[in-house]
Amino acid sequence: MKEPLMLSVDFGTQSVRASIFNKKGEIICLYKKPYDPPYHSPKNGYAEQDPFYYYECMCDVTNKLVTEHGDLMENVLGMSITFFRDSIVILDKENNVIRPAILWLDERRAEGKKKLPLISRFLFKLVGMSATIDLNRKRSMAVWLQENEPENWAKADKFMMISTFINLQLLGKYVDSPAAQAGHAPIDFKKRQWYKKDTHLKGQIFGVPRKMLCELVPVGEVMGEITEEASKKTGLPKGLKVFAAGSDKSCETLGLGAMDGKTASVSYGTACTVEVSSKKYSDAEPFLPAYPSVVKGYYNLDVQVYRGYWMLNWFSKEFGASETLEAQIQNKLTLELLNNEMMKIEPGCDGLVLQPYWGAGLRRPLAKGAIIGFSDVHTRVHLYRAIIEGIAYCLREGLELFENKRLHHKVDKIRISGGGSQSDAICQITADIFGLPVSRVQTFETSSLGAAMAGFIAAGEFKTVDEAVDAMVHQSIEFKPNMENHKKYDYLFEHVYMKMYPKLKNIYKDIKEFDRKNIKK
Repeated sequence: MKEPLMLSVDFGTQSVRASIFNKKGEIICLYKKPYDPPYHSPKNGYAEQDPFYYYECMCDVTNKLVTEHGDLMENVLGMSITFFRDSIVILDKENNVIRPAILWLDERRAEGKKKLPLISRFLFKLVGMSATIDLNRKRSMAVWLQENEPENWAKADKFMMISTFINLQLLGKYVDSPAAQAGHAPIDFKKRQWYKKDTHLKGQIFGVPRKMLCELVPVGEVMGEITEEASKKTGLPKGLKVFAAGSDKSCETLGLGAMDGKTASVSYGTACTVEVSSKKYSDAEPFLPAYPSVVKGYYNLDVQVYRGYWMLNWFSKEFGASETLEAQIQNKLTLELLNNEMMKIEPGCDGLVLQPYWGAGLRRPLAKGAIIGFSDVHTRVHLYRAIIEGIAYCLREGLELFENKRLHHKVDKIRISGGGSQSDAICQITADIFGLPVSRVQTFETSSLGAAMAGFIAAGEFKTVDEAVDAMVHQSIEFKPNMENHKKYDYLFEHVYMKMYPKLKNIYKDIKEFDRKNIKK
């Protein structure tokens, strides 16, 4: 009997991967293509890319895979795709790309010139959500386009995530999964469908007419099959089924086996997240929704540090010249040397505490990054470690929010993924800050693994998600918390970190006002 296989395509922020997995969670083959460059910045803070470039990169890896492992394709049951979140493409009526895609890393903001109806503004103010709504409006690329590129918006017939664009190329159909829509779009995450009316209280804030949006296919169902045209370009068999999966973070959570509500998934990537799966929908806070999981019947409670481990690359660029030079000599990565150096510093960085709001979040739309506790004992490496500790503090705060307000039970362990998870030092610091055991699984390609698992579940190879996790997710190494270190972190978390935002909130308002006045000049 032939072994059933699943093709997984994983679009990351830096590269695309095409993998074939078996039902044991083993990677039979994997092909990767880095983006060069990952994005373009026509203006400071902009992040754009031609959406066809992603498709071309995918075609490169799928053609190589089929050329070198065509025999495996006979056993492939289907294909599932996962993508980074909240990156926007607009097309005209003939499906021509109107302008480059605007990626989630982009920092441009709309002004929000067109006000919401008075009654809507009153209701949002009544529940104390005016600042959050204002941030959502300004981050919405539909609102930005209407204000800054009205000529392009006038041509727009379709508004979509990049995942939807890839589906359109592969399937010839304007479809996507609700689990791929995490971002600034008018979706009812609880019902896993678009808001039906453009005037819906929450839906209206994004400025996207319902008629521009795609058909949503429930997770686990077949969205379509590879067309003849797509087959010629990708090398994939015509008629290959494509299952509705979802975003990279949701696939990572599944790929880590964090589906029981007692296991948290921590992702240390360009953006850092903590997720907990639940069969019950709940907003962690108003406008901080649970996202649909890539598994039917589940949701992912999610808190994100917008520019998470991006901050490590920022540090390396701005302060790590000597380590970069040494890394070249030793044929190592700069961050590897910095990780070794930071372990010489005591937990808590001798009182240096960092709040990692390099990009404001929905819960705290006015927040900025802050570092307190400097003294003459502190070095560059203290700052590096403070970044890592600060991100972990922020994710711990998010996890405790879930535990206390929504789950009503404690999480007992953490599974970790993303580039940062490859460092034993970072894994140990995470265990010490959370006071929980932290473990990795058999592969660092957890998003690809999760997409493959979602595909096997969709194909009926596993009856339940637990069965899939037992078969395909295998713990490798575990890091147990050092409780002496945990006590130090507990003190700083409770007495310093958790007090920083409340104490600095009004100062952030003044900074915002300063920025506003200077931008007008």
